[in-house]
Amino acid sequence: MRHLKSYFAAIMLASTCTVASSAQEALRSAYFLEGYNYRHELNPAFAPERNYVSFPVLGNFSLSVNSNFGLSTFLYPMNGELATFMHPDVSADKFLGKLRNVNHLKEELDLTILSFGFRGFGGYNTFSIGMRENIGMSLPKDLFTFMKLGQDGPTSHYNFKNISMYGNAMGEIALGHSRQILPQLRVGGKLKFLIGVADANVRISNMDVTLGDEKWSVNAEGEVNIAAGNGLKVPTYQESGKHYSNPDDANLIDWDGLDYDSFGLGGFGAAIDLGATYQLHPDLEISASVLDLGFVSWSNAIHGKTGTTSWEFNGFDNVAIDKDSPNYDTNNFDEQLENLGNDLEDAVEFHRLSDGGSRTTGIGATITLGAAYTAPFYRGLKGGLLFTQRINGIHSWTEGRISANITPVSFFDASINYALSTFGSSFGWIINIHPKGFNLFVGSDFQIFKVTPQFVPVGNLNLNLQFGINFTFGSKPKKEVLKPLLPSW
Repeated sequence: MRHLKSYFAAIMLASTCTVASSAQEALRSAYFLEGYNYRHELNPAFAPERNYVSFPVLGNFSLSVNSNFGLSTFLYPMNGELATFMHPDVSADKFLGKLRNVNHLKEELDLTILSFGFRGFGGYNTFSIGMRENIGMSLPKDLFTFMKLGQDGPTSHYNFKNISMYGNAMGEIALGHSRQILPQLRVGGKLKFLIGVADANVRISNMDVTLGDEKWSVNAEGEVNIAAGNGLKVPTYQESGKHYSNPDDANLIDWDGLDYDSFGLGGFGAAIDLGATYQLHPDLEISASVLDLGFVSWSNAIHGKTGTTSWEFNGFDNVAIDKDSPNYDTNNFDEQLENLGNDLEDAVEFHRLSDGGSRTTGIGATITLGAAYTAPFYRGLKGGLLFTQRINGIHSWTEGRISANITPVSFFDASINYALSTFGSSFGWIINIHPKGFNLFVGSDFQIFKVTPQFVPVGNLNLNLQFGINFTFGSKPKKEVLKPLLPSW
């Protein structure tokens, strides 16, 4: 089963290295900092202190990656070099003991090309143009058990469910507005127009692998969906002229022939953000938001599914031992082994069922709940609790974050915080400088503190760094002194 095991290993390692290269998402470490201009990205009810306009492209820029495993899970130092988990000197117990039942990896990019905000129309208004890109995958532990152990005993059976990989990219134009509707209550909303660039989703919903002394068998059920405008060409074996012996394989997707010859829009969609803040007490504010409630309708979509028949291997037939044997060119061991490998790969190949159709997908929603308490003995100190729930099918994740936020002077604030999430624990921070006329911030939600001598991170692969440069104008609004709705304490 070496070919099939290598097939999955290559996908997993390539995806890990690719995803680690770039990402971005809203900086949750800054949720409770009033001087942070982009709080409205986390909750549209929040209004920046002043009017602002971003430095093009660099107004809000970030790199990050999240997973509940690390590179050190798959790479091991051997004699001064790095070996993969498939190396025979890496024990199965050591490798498999580092994995979860479901192993997640995600990357998100929200590149703000231009953004500005201003007071008017009875509240605060925001406008932004940006790009968003998402990559993620979800892999069950049993898949890695199969890759590492293979056939273990007379018969070994493996069942993998919900092997999933996805990626999409789209442009975004957003209009937001927030206003105070009661002395204690502020609400906000944001309308987003989405321009689809590309979308791909591969999912193996169920896969059975049986390895025995007398027979090997593979049965896979899955589907693939791809859309990237009219320039995307995903040919079948028949269309590309690729050799196939079984007539049922004529519509197999020929991944080697995939081509993208011209840029074109892949689809259009829309989404909304909704948020609110409520001042329960002059020292206590609660907040909530729902982000990215929306969809994208993709055109020129390609849809494929795995075959309906299972693959079986009952051994090699009439192996030609030497060149004088009959049909040596087709029956020699190397040729039969190569055919076996090709057949194994075909067991998880996709048949193209439709080309040029349309489909509609959600973009994944995020729920946030926050509570901030201002210390009565020092008004420049605020404690915060933030709960975040991402809803995106099997790629959903959850995070709880506790923070200490300080504003020692009017033009400077900072936060340090700690989080527990689906991806493990993390330490976050931000420094935000915001005098009148200028704003500079730098921060991170995730840190890597320990690496091997080969600079491989130890522990979960969680890392990001975010910074931004913006220009501010106008004065800060005067704060009202609110009567407490709850008894003082």
